[in-house]
Amino acid sequence: FIFGAFLLLMFAGLPVAFAFMFVNIMGAYIFWQGGLGLEQLVHRSLDSVAMFALLPVPLFVLLGEVLFNSGVASRTLDALDKWLGRFPGRLSLLAIGASTVFATVSGVSAASVAMLGATLGPEMEKRGYKKSMSLGPILGGGGLSIMIPPTALGVLFAALAMLSIAEFLIAIIIPGLLMAVLYGTYIIARCMLQPSLAPIYDVPPTPLPEKIMATLKYILPLATIIFLVTGVIFVGIATPTEASATGVIGAFILAACYKRLSWNVV
Repeated sequence: FIFGAFLLLMFAGLPVAFAFMFVNIMGAYIFWQGGLGLEQLVHRSLDSVAMFALLPVPLFVLLGEVLFNSGVASRTLDALDKWLGRFPGRLSLLAIGASTVFATVSGVSAASVAMLGATLGPEMEKRGYKKSMSLGPILGGGGLSIMIPPTALGVLFAALAMLSIAEFLIAIIIPGLLMAVLYGTYIIARCMLQPSLAPIYDVPPTPLPEKIMATLKYILPLATIIFLVTGVIFVGIATPTEASATGVIGAFILAACYKRLSWNVV
């Protein structure tokens, strides 16, 4: 009944957060003795929000929002594009590569999927990519944000399971990167076996000095942010909360260096 009510609210167009809230209130009233259940729901909600372990979640989200809204992420996407030649499934590989990079600096996948869908989606359609080879990598790559730290869901899962958040985030690094490698391998294999899925097109060659300059200017600074967020946790220098705060400061500094920090971004 509860699950059916949730689906009904979703199909009715109610935002996900409000649908969950309504279903939780209804479930607490029905199964927890009416008014007493609602009182318990309020207390438990306050206790959950006040958990110190969940403090990195809004900071990880803020980090991603600063990078995406300031245009730093789109510049990184352009720099990655320069290194891809006439690979089979070139744009699909770019989607996976960009998703992997963005996953290491953003705790949520929605921003990554939205940006790649707006930039690579129309280009894939223009180049004759099939839906499975255009939308699939974008949506699948967005799922990497759940597996590659920093991940808001990873922090939530670790907190609910009463595990060390730092150890949990370190433990999912290799599985997340392995997923990205397998995605890329699958795309290349499928496109080699079925070229019609992602037709190869001529790409103007990019001089090596230009590639190196783009890497030093856009990819290397982002790699510094990655170290400030994930690397310091891995080597034991900082806790996830401290790392997320450091990453946010680094993102603001990076956006300011690119002269993309404005009141609209803030």
